Amino acid sequence: MIQELLDEAMNERKHLMFFIEIAQPNRFERFLITVAQFIFWHFYLVMYLISPSTSHKMIAYFEEEAVRSYTEYLDLIELGEIENVPAPGLAIEYYSLPPDARLTDMVRCVRADEKHHSEANHRMAGF
Repeated sequence: MIQELLDEAMNERKHLMFFIEIAQPNRFERFLITVAQFIFWHFYLVMYLISPSTSHKMIAYFEEEAVRSYTEYLDLIELGEIENVPAPGLAIEYYSLPPDARLTDMVRCVRADEKHHSEANHRMAGF
């Protein structure tokens, strides 16, 4: 279980790195990302110490919402409302995508990861 959680955390960090490369946030936006991570990490630590099963269930629901959000994002790209830019090199390497992979290809992979994370956290919650 520990290895699975470490793999999930590494996978989520990769997602963040993919989207940082695409969005190119400025220093203030990067600062906000760091502060949000800091706050959430401490909140989640306390919550996990109180109730691991509730914590996993909460994350499972977050992951379900991520799947819905990525589906909406993919729809916007496919409708042409968001440019279907080339996928970042890091995503191409991580997912073994073809060299000409686009944002849509990466988003499909990320969405699949989130679906798997949701299922894993529901299982770990033990409900």
